[in-house]
Amino acid sequence: MTAATRPGPRNTITDVSGVLVGHHHRLDSDAALGSGWATGCTVVLVPGGGVASVDVRGGGPGTRETDLLDPSHTVQQIDAVLLTGGSAYGLAAADGVMRRLEEQGLGIPMGGPEAVVPIVPAAVIFDLPVGGWRERPDAGFGYRAAQQAGELFDSGSVGAGVGARAGSLKGGVGTASALLDLPGVGAVTVGALVVANPVGSVFDPATGLPWGASAELDGEFGLRPPDPAEVAAANGTPAKGTVLNTTIGVVATDAVLTKAGCKRLAVAGQDGLARAVRPAHSPLDGDTIFAVATGTGGSAPDRTVSGVPAAFPAELALLDAVCATAATCVERAIVHAVLAATSVAGIPAYRDVLPSAVDPVRSRGTQ
Repeated sequence: MTAATRPGPRNTITDVSGVLVGHHHRLDSDAALGSGWATGCTVVLVPGGGVASVDVRGGGPGTRETDLLDPSHTVQQIDAVLLTGGSAYGLAAADGVMRRLEEQGLGIPMGGPEAVVPIVPAAVIFDLPVGGWRERPDAGFGYRAAQQAGELFDSGSVGAGVGARAGSLKGGVGTASALLDLPGVGAVTVGALVVANPVGSVFDPATGLPWGASAELDGEFGLRPPDPAEVAAANGTPAKGTVLNTTIGVVATDAVLTKAGCKRLAVAGQDGLARAVRPAHSPLDGDTIFAVATGTGGSAPDRTVSGVPAAFPAELALLDAVCATAATCVERAIVHAVLAATSVAGIPAYRDVLPSAVDPVRSRGTQ
């Protein structure tokens, strides 16, 4: 197993060639808990198609097209993944993503120049109590998010993360990537994007630092131990008002993987979730991780180079390294989501409650 030692050039999921991201949200300037708009959606677009699978660990998921992603089922590739607010209502946004892809001729060809069926799996978070109950993403949201998809995108309280809560703090969208150089395969990139909306805690109550801080690569978080008084105050922040919660996301790689390999990749992504959120995967969580392999980087695994026995898949050594990296990418992405989040509807952000952890001027011992 080869460990990743550095993030990609943008440190985002779009460092994976063939992956784009777009957001659309609506946030009223005077949004308060239970009133106004405070929701949105995020689309991970794969214009060239990608082999994909999914792993669902939460007991209360809200999803679409996840059965299709079972390795034993026929369709091998997807065109996009939708991550959205609005609970089950928000799944309607996938219709808009499909419409945008259909306009571009993207999807499974069905016999004519305009006859395509885009494959868009989706998962939701329960953010309805943050804004107005009837203010939720629809097909128009999904269409506009797909329109905005590109290599550059924002993190924090944007897209599907606008109404997200992370325990007692504001949640949001976070992303991370890592680079690998594997014998017999070459350069491989792994990236993750998450929408952090867990009921579980995202920081250690003893230190005030995010649970996933130790997964840092190349000083990306820039954190320092916060002031003890701030930690004590953070531990007293009122808990989330609902036990309905979810962390959803996408792990992507440019490696050449089978659908079964993508299933293992999604499982590994859940490990990173459990490291960064405590507790995770509860009966009322909807924790769902999608995995996509674009096959645009490196080369197909060669068992004569990797030394993998004939009884095992040729991709085994590659998959081992990519899965280990995927777990840490999800862990790091959750930390980035928490650090990038800003207050919405009076929900405090990490940097509001523990400012000395992120601000060197306010940290202990700084003159």
